Amino acid sequence: MALFRRRIGDAADGPATYIAASATFNGQLGGAGNFVVFGEVVGNCDINGPVTLAKGGRWVGTLHADNVVVAGSVEGDVIAREKVEIGQSARISGSISGASIAVAEGAIIDGELSVTTGGEATRFTEKRDSDD
Repeated sequence: MALFRRRIGDAADGPATYIAASATFNGQLGGAGNFVVFGEVVGNCDINGPVTLAKGGRWVGTLHADNVVVAGSVEGDVIAREKVEIGQSARISGSISGASIAVAEGAIIDGELSVTTGGEATRFTEKRDSDD
C-alpha cells in the first residue's frame, strides 16, 4: 500500500491502530502510536505519534498529532507538532499548521497554512501511485 511508504509513515515504530473503511468513530480520540484512518472520524484527537488519513477517509473535527499525512478529506483544523504532508487527493476545509508543511499538486485546501518555524510550505508533485 502506497500510504505506508510515505515519508512520515516510514519512520513510525510499532503496530498501527486502524479505523477501517466501513467504520465510523464518534468522539475524542487520544493515545500514542501510529493511527491510520480509512473510514470516518467525527470528533477531535490529540495523538502522540503519526496519524494518516487515507484516500477515501474522512475526518470532521480537529486532527492534532505529532505528524499528519492527509490523503482523504478533513472538515476542521489539522495541527502537527512536527510535519504535515498533504497528498494530491486531499480535500481540507480548515486551517493547517505544523513545523513543516508539504502540499502535493492537486490537493484542495480551503483555509490558511501556517508553518510554525516561519518558513514556507513546500509544494511537490506526487510521484507515488496512490492506488498500489
